[in-house]
Amino acid sequence: MKNLRTTAVCVSILFYSLCTSAQNAAIPINEPDYNKPVLFSNLPDKIPVSMNDISSLFATPVGREINLSLSAQNNLQFTGEVISSVNKYANSMQSVVIRSSNYNGARFTVSKVIATDGTVTYTGRIISFQHGDLFELQKLNNELVLVKRNFYDLVNE
Repeated sequence: MKNLRTTAVCVSILFYSLCTSAQNAAIPINEPDYNKPVLFSNLPDKIPVSMNDISSLFATPVGREINLSLSAQNNLQFTGEVISSVNKYANSMQSVVIRSSNYNGARFTVSKVIATDGTVTYTGRIISFQHGDLFELQKLNNELVLVKRNFYDLVNE
C-alpha cells in the first residue's frame, strides 16, 4: 500500500507540474524603428556654432522665449522656450534645456562644465524622440560644431 500511495503522489505532482506555467511572459524588447521621419533633412551634416551664443544661454531665465541664431553661415534659427536651467557646484556645472517651437518635438540641451584649472567644456544635443536624426554639439578643431547623427547611433531602446 505504501508503494501505491507514493506512486500516486508522484504521479499527481507530475500532472500538477505539467499543468502549471511559471514565468512564461516574453521579454519586452523594443526593436528600433529605423523608419522614423527625419527632422533636420534640410540642414547640413555639420554646422559651426558661435561659442558666444551658446554661453549666453546660461544667463537666460526659465520661461523666457529665445530666438537663437546658431549659425550665421547656414541661417539656422532655433526658437523656443527655456524650460530648465540648473547651476550646480558653485556654477562649475551649468545646464539649460530649450523646448523648440520651430522644430516639432525637439529639445536643445546644453551643458557647460568649468574644470578646476579653468578650462570650459560644452556638450549638448538637439534631439526629438519622435524623429530619426539629431544634432550633437562637439568640439572640432577648437570650434563648436553641431554634427548630425542617427538617432539609434546614440539611443538604445
